[in-house]
Amino acid sequence: MPKASKKPVYDIISIGDATLDVFVNLIEASVLCNLQKDVCQLCLSYADKIPVEKVTRVIGGNAANNAVGSSRLGLKAAFYSIVGNDKTGEQILETVRREKVSCEYVHIDKKQESNYSVVLNYKAERTILVYHIDRKYKLPKLKSTKWIYLTSMGKNHQNLHNELLKHVKKTGVKLGFNPGTHQLKQGLEKLRPLLQVTTVLFVNKEEAKRLVGEIADMKELLMAVRHVGPQIIVITDGEKGSYAYDGQSFWKCAITDTPVVERTGAGDSFATAFLAAMNIGKSVPDAMRWGTMNSASVITKVGPQAGLLTKSRMAAWLKRYSKIKPRLF
Repeated sequence: MPKASKKPVYDIISIGDATLDVFVNLIEASVLCNLQKDVCQLCLSYADKIPVEKVTRVIGGNAANNAVGSSRLGLKAAFYSIVGNDKTGEQILETVRREKVSCEYVHIDKKQESNYSVVLNYKAERTILVYHIDRKYKLPKLKSTKWIYLTSMGKNHQNLHNELLKHVKKTGVKLGFNPGTHQLKQGLEKLRPLLQVTTVLFVNKEEAKRLVGEIADMKELLMAVRHVGPQIIVITDGEKGSYAYDGQSFWKCAITDTPVVERTGAGDSFATAFLAAMNIGKSVPDAMRWGTMNSASVITKVGPQAGLLTKSRMAAWLKRYSKIKPRLF
């Protein structure tokens, strides 16, 4: 009689950077858009003192957001990151531990400080100034888990990518991948090996085009990105909603009518709830609904974690917006 497989230690392990996010609410600025209309610049008076309405400091970073959000949705979550030997590093650890996330894989860099971001919030849209410390990433020996979520890291991440590729091939663990700026800068060919073992890839429309080129039709864009390797591709497109393709069906989900306070963490929260739903056996369209609700809640608060839903609140949001359902297109 075959031996029963052991239950994984974790439901998800989040891998990536954590930061201190300082949110600055601007009241005197302007937005300049070119003929494409979706390519705009935030404009401030040069060499001037700019009044600020409010400053808020919170812990963020894509991996930390995912770990916290996963834990709130009932998953047993762990977190790999490198933090500085400073007050910010202590705050990061304190924040994720308070959310019942395991920090057994977190490494403290005793020689350098923690990452830092300034988020300029103007008319509910954000522009982020990111300061990534150069790190020497090394994949720790991971305990068994259903999912690994890989997201934004600094520029010296290639060694960890290579180690993670071997780990996924060896263990068969499911991989969710939401590449950050430095990862996308590598280009498609460098990312291709990891994309070929990715279960779900999360990108926004601009990032998708950055990977495979300027493709206007959404179906063609989804197919082009999936052709690179991921089993399921999810593309978010701001107010136009989200799109998904699993090789058989194309799905589109609209957004809710909730008021927007600040958009930081919208993508993280969508991916987090999407994977949490899949972790418990939900379908792709159901997972899109979970992602949509989590994202809608997050943008009603300042910062990427304040609005992350718990299991009970997720149920309430799904009931409240029962008419928001993905449709085939």
